[in-house]
Amino acid sequence: MSFISAQNLSLGYDRTVVVENLNFVVEKGNYLCIVGENGSGKTTLMRTMLGLQSPIDGQILFGDGLKKNEIGYLPQQTVVQRDFPASVYEIVLSGCQSHMGLRPFYTEKEKALARKNMERMDIADLKNRCYRELSGGQQQRVLLARALCATTKVLLLDEPVSGLDPKVTYEMYELIKELNDSDVTIIMVSHDITAAVKYASHILHVGKTLYFGTKDEYISSNVGKFFMNMEGGEPA
Repeated sequence: MSFISAQNLSLGYDRTVVVENLNFVVEKGNYLCIVGENGSGKTTLMRTMLGLQSPIDGQILFGDGLKKNEIGYLPQQTVVQRDFPASVYEIVLSGCQSHMGLRPFYTEKEKALARKNMERMDIADLKNRCYRELSGGQQQRVLLARALCATTKVLLLDEPVSGLDPKVTYEMYELIKELNDSDVTIIMVSHDITAAVKYASHILHVGKTLYFGTKDEYISSNVGKFFMNMEGGEPA
């Protein structure tokens, strides 16, 4: 069975449907980019996959050994969140909370995992720095390390390069690709169609027209050609 499977999914809020009859699968090792117009339901879909809201209709199934609490999440940051007054180490370590249950203290194993993921994201030297003093790119690396403390299986990333300069944006995309190459399944909401067709293995387009398929299939499809032309994207 697939890691994640959406079957006849309808999503929305206050009984207002924003997307309906959505079907797609995410297999282990995939790099899925979710694209579409503003307000098309991309973030609503991600919240539904995380169990933060219920679908209006249909269902999302988890399989192949994946549990709901084994999904790491990197959300879009608000101004308030960027100003959070905690150390880098404290924030990364908090990613272990999803599998702590009612236990109030971190184990040595969890502390070692936090240190490992800070090294993996090349932020070990920032361990004692205050999060709000960091650059946008450094903050995103901290949040990626935090998400990796929650899981080694699936990462859900909501516009992970929003507000970053071109150099840091490139570095972040390459870092995410390295994670995918190391067998972490990636699901990323993005408005950046150029990056989507460069890095993704599969594309899910939500909006007035729904489309799910491989990157190559999307590039060749009518909806893919139209959207790439509209956004200025070019096939990789």
